[in-house]
Amino acid sequence: MMSSKTQTLAIASPISQSVIFYLLCAGFVANGIVISLIGPILPMFMTKWGLNDSRAGLFSFIQFSCSFVGVLVSSPLISRKGFKPAITMGLAFLGIGFALLNAPTLPLALAASAIYGLGYGFATPGTNLWVGESYGERRASALSIVNLAWGAGAISSSPLAMWATTTAHVTLLLYLVGAFCVGLALVLSFMPFTRPPAAAKEKITIDRVMVLLGTLFFVYVGTEVGTSYWASAHADRAATWSTNAWTLAPMFFFAGLLGGRGAAAAVLLHLKEVTVAVAGLLLAATGESIFLAGRSPVMLFGGAFLAGLGLASIFPILIAWLSKWYGTRARKIGGVMFALAALGSALVPPLVGVVSSLAGSLRFGLLVPLAGCAVMLTVIGVLRPGTRG
Repeated sequence: MMSSKTQTLAIASPISQSVIFYLLCAGFVANGIVISLIGPILPMFMTKWGLNDSRAGLFSFIQFSCSFVGVLVSSPLISRKGFKPAITMGLAFLGIGFALLNAPTLPLALAASAIYGLGYGFATPGTNLWVGESYGERRASALSIVNLAWGAGAISSSPLAMWATTTAHVTLLLYLVGAFCVGLALVLSFMPFTRPPAAAKEKITIDRVMVLLGTLFFVYVGTEVGTSYWASAHADRAATWSTNAWTLAPMFFFAGLLGGRGAAAAVLLHLKEVTVAVAGLLLAATGESIFLAGRSPVMLFGGAFLAGLGLASIFPILIAWLSKWYGTRARKIGGVMFALAALGSALVPPLVGVVSSLAGSLRFGLLVPLAGCAVMLTVIGVLRPGTRG
């Protein structure tokens, strides 16, 4: 239920609300490109600076460590100042950092990834919270649309990377997307955003279920990012290519993720959430296995697609369990869960690189996200969601 203030503004200014919504969708398309492009162009950076897999994982570690900081800072900022500062600052940081990513030295490139990682931590929660607060009973549909926009950006990152690396226009691409983000931040700074309703002050006690649910958030997002981040690098090494089509590997993963989330909405009307989650994780483990063992484009792209398809329903189900089990406390607990998800993004991809360097093969490194599927299945078995109201 929205606050009376939010409802009044939504009714009094429906055009402004719609304009803001579509601008935020455009921002999420750019957000998806910024966060996902590093995977397809990672092999280029590894060659440029002579990085092994362990050092290449620094990009993901720094990017998502700073997004973790952004998530922590954005929550009190939104409570005190409203949505506009978090969203506009986030988009500006996304654009500035992304434009500087193809820097002449590795430290500068890592600093650039830190800047846009911080922006991701500001803009993503702010956008989702604004949509959730502003659309009342239609929030699920509106949130689905805005997150589909993010998926569209993530999918487009691979063909954009393929074009940019083939034509030597990587810097141009970074500048164009970066300028779009900064320009969008400037436009949104003049829009009339609604303020979030005051959150009730309530003490939260950590319990066993919260710890297990937090583990699922951490491992799930780490598994998703760990797969997409290294997909291009693994495809490049695993098969012989006449072109740079290996850059498209993350696109197939995100295609499975996006298509699966669209289908999951219908499937969950007929099957229990725990059934869909377990089946999805088994499918994801199968896809991960095919992908890491694949030696042909068909197996690599097919495995990536199946992995994304299997993981597609997990995050929405985790959000549903959070809301179902904790009711009005879910808003405050959700901040902790999103922070744990950001930590998973920061730690799991570098772990893949470390294991790869120690074992001498990225195939061994990709056992980490495969193990993530096994961990999630185990935690769900201990959690027994089907027995909870």
